Amino acid sequence: MKVASINRMKVYWPLYVMAIPGIIFLVIFKYIPLAGAVIAFKDYSVFKGFIDSPWVGLKHFKTLIHHPDFVRVFSNTMILGLLKIVLVFPVAVLLALMMNEIRKSALKKGIQTALYIPHFLSWVIVAGIIFDFFSISGLFNIVIGWFGHEPVLAMQESAYFRPIYVISSIWRDAGWGTVVYMAAISAIDPQLYESAMMDGASKFRQIRHITFPLLLPTVLILFLLEIGNFLDLGFDQVFNMLTPMTYNVGDILDTYVFRTGIQQAQYSFATAVGLFQSVIGFTLVFIFNKLSKKVSDGGLW
Repeated sequence: MKVASINRMKVYWPLYVMAIPGIIFLVIFKYIPLAGAVIAFKDYSVFKGFIDSPWVGLKHFKTLIHHPDFVRVFSNTMILGLLKIVLVFPVAVLLALMMNEIRKSALKKGIQTALYIPHFLSWVIVAGIIFDFFSISGLFNIVIGWFGHEPVLAMQESAYFRPIYVISSIWRDAGWGTVVYMAAISAIDPQLYESAMMDGASKFRQIRHITFPLLLPTVLILFLLEIGNFLDLGFDQVFNMLTPMTYNVGDILDTYVFRTGIQQAQYSFATAVGLFQSVIGFTLVFIFNKLSKKVSDGGLW
């Protein structure tokens, strides 16, 4: 086995070299910072450092759970996370299936480009576009004015925040999410479709019995990765869309930690919340990984 591994490395050494920058990135930005998680169990002081700061056990976790705003913030995080999984995640799969049926290459590339472009805009820019769109003189109020409705400050209304969050997530990221799915679909053997056509299978049946079943392992893996970030909704998006009037439905763990942890220099508390999110994310990944093995042979491990 060792000889085979060495021979394989000799043959594919350019691929191993290409992987080195990614491995270095993971070690520096993902693994080394794990040592800093210890301050979640300490009263960290920048003057005393990691070692000399006093141990406090689960103090910061208890502070989080017993905080008056915890239930509201945690509920908002759970609801937005569920909306992202149920409404946003499937869109990329549907878009990939639909784009795969486009036969004109120029049209297909044009649609793909149009769907990819929003991903390269920062959430600061996207939030600015959204605020302009829903402003008093924005397109949204112009359209509803045609039907006799009064102007609405949607970004200041709690009822509009979550729908806008979902729509903006789909608009910005769904197109980019199709990249992996399109690559997986392109690897499917064309002979399977030819055989299905000879048997008289319609396009819908080909999608149902060939494309989707072969795409399912990829979908499950990306779903598990998404589940791991269930409570990590992305600080940039929510923070740039929040207003004081929408805190009751839009304030999540990330924005809460930014206000109470980072801005007030409570680094131990902020780390405790991050560790709390990570533990829940890992638990969800572990559970759904077990379930995915019952659905298919796929899984992260």
